[in-house]
Amino acid sequence: MFFFVGIAVVFITVFGGYIMAGGKMAPIIKAAPIEFVIIMGSAIGASLVSNSFPIFKAAMGGIGKCISGPKWKPEDYLGLIVLVGKLQGVMKKEGVVALEAHVENPDSSPIFGEFPKLAKDHSVVQMICDPLRLMIITQGNLDAEVLDEVMNTAIKQHHHDELRAPAALDKIAGSLPALGIVACVLGVVKTMGAIDQPPPVLGALIGSALVGTMLGVFLSYGFFDPFAARLTQVIDEEGQVYRVIQKMIVSNLKGEPQPVTIEAARSCISHHNQPSFSEVFDSLRGA
Repeated sequence: MFFFVGIAVVFITVFGGYIMAGGKMAPIIKAAPIEFVIIMGSAIGASLVSNSFPIFKAAMGGIGKCISGPKWKPEDYLGLIVLVGKLQGVMKKEGVVALEAHVENPDSSPIFGEFPKLAKDHSVVQMICDPLRLMIITQGNLDAEVLDEVMNTAIKQHHHDELRAPAALDKIAGSLPALGIVACVLGVVKTMGAIDQPPPVLGALIGSALVGTMLGVFLSYGFFDPFAARLTQVIDEEGQVYRVIQKMIVSNLKGEPQPVTIEAARSCISHHNQPSFSEVFDSLRGA
């Protein structure tokens, strides 16, 4: 909701102020489509040159994430804690080897099957299964501090990869003002070819050229720079799921009591998504 409110405020304040000052929208409306094609087309082309296609695709898809916001909701964090808790319950009751069926084939695991949204996320499943696989291989003789460092490295790398998308949007934002100048210069070149025309014609041509500069700056600071900032926020918040997994697995491996494990996991979650202690404790009871 805030996303569209923000877009509306940008348009209303910029063009509303222009109209209040006595400006006419007709020249802008006439010139904007062509200038937009030049500026955005070249910005997208430059982005394709400077990024791999997966990063470019993630950047463009990231605009949708700016609208929808983080995909993980309070019920997902509760489900995640219960999911990992149930897997740890299997390990506690049946031994670490009993986890192998769940870890090697999470798609057919009845525990993962209880949480379809989490089970569909490859990164979440991998972040759960890889440490548990190490515990199976080492027959439960894995040092908690070593595992903590391994998971920390994996989370940092994943986060670094995810942040390439907003970095690509930020690069587009940085290039748009300069590309607006390019469009403006082309408009001036066109104007110089009509230098023998009367002042009203030349004025219209110069005005059209200046729309390019305005549009480049407008798109940069009104849209793509905010897109990059918002996408970074979304990625940071979504990354909390990996910290929850890390805290639960490492805390359990250290042999800490369940209440400590629960609180360690909850502490990684933003307050607006954080399930209460009693919700988690009740859900984990008997897991």
